Amino acid sequence: METPSFADLLEVIERHARYDFETEIPGLKVVRSDYPTEIGHWLYQPSFGVVARGEKQLMLAEKPFHYRAGGSLVCAADVPVTSQVTEASPAAPYLAVHLDLDPQVVVELLRDRSGLRPDPDATPIAAMHELSPDLHDPLIRLLSLLDRPRDIDVMAPLIRREITWRLLHTEHALQLSQLAFANGHAARIGRATAWIRDNFSEALSIPDLAGMTGMSVPSFHRHFRAVTSMSPLQFQKRVRLQQARRDLPGASTISAVAYEVGYESLSQFNRDYRRLFNLTPSEDSAQLRATLGQEFVPSGHSALA
Repeated sequence: METPSFADLLEVIERHARYDFETEIPGLKVVRSDYPTEIGHWLYQPSFGVVARGEKQLMLAEKPFHYRAGGSLVCAADVPVTSQVTEASPAAPYLAVHLDLDPQVVVELLRDRSGLRPDPDATPIAAMHELSPDLHDPLIRLLSLLDRPRDIDVMAPLIRREITWRLLHTEHALQLSQLAFANGHAARIGRATAWIRDNFSEALSIPDLAGMTGMSVPSFHRHFRAVTSMSPLQFQKRVRLQQARRDLPGASTISAVAYEVGYESLSQFNRDYRRLFNLTPSEDSAQLRATLGQEFVPSGHSALA
C-alpha cells in the first residue's frame, strides 16, 4: 500500500479545518485562517503542531520560529507564545494542526527506547523540523475520525499514542524526552506551571511551588524563568488574562470576570489587560462579541498551531 503524501494530508486538513479551531477529539485543533492576523498571545502546553499551508511567525518563550508549510513543531513545556499568521488568503487559507501531548504516554513509550537518554537540561524545550512522512498516515487517520464520531473514544487514544511513538523516532525525540525525565528542570517546572494553570485564581506561594519541584526558592526562580521566560507571578498573570479573555464575551460585567480570575483590583486588571492585548477589557469585549460567529479569526486570536 502506498504511503500517503503530504498532499493527501493537506486535503484532509483542509476538509476539517475550522475557524474556531476546536474539534470533537480532545486535545486536537484544526486551524484555518483566511487572512493574516494581528499578533496574538497564548500559553502553549506540551504539544505537536504542523503547518499545512501558509506561514506564521512565532516567538516561543524567547526563541523565534518561522513556521511554514511542511514544518512541524514540538514544545515540551508550558511556555508563553506570541504568534502571527503572515501568509493567508481566502483562496489559499492558512491551515494547521495542533495536538496536545500526554507526558505519561511519552514515559511509557520511552521504556521501549532505552538508548534514548539525552540530557534533558541541555536540550531546547521546543524545536522545528520538517514533518516526517511517517506521520502522514496516522495524522490522516486521526483527522478522519471526525467523520466517524462513534469511533473517537476508542480509536483516538490509540492513534495519538502512535503519533507520539513515531515522533520519538524523529528529530523531535530530544524534545519529547524532556517530558519523561521527572528530575529534569523542564519536567519539574512543568509541575509548577500545571498547578498554576489549574489554580490560577489562587494566591501563589513561591516556597510551596519550589517545594513541589524539589528546588530551593532561588533555584526555582532561576529555572522557572529559563523554561518559561517569565517569573511565576508573570506566568500566573498571563494565565489569568488569557482566561479572562475567553470569559469576556459571555460575562455580565467586566468586574465579575476580573474577580473570577483572581484579581482583587479592577483598575489593576484593566491596566494589565490593556498592556497585553492593546485594548481595554470593555473595548475588547465589544469587539469579540461583534466578531463572534463570523468566519475569520478575531483580532488577537491568531491560530494556535
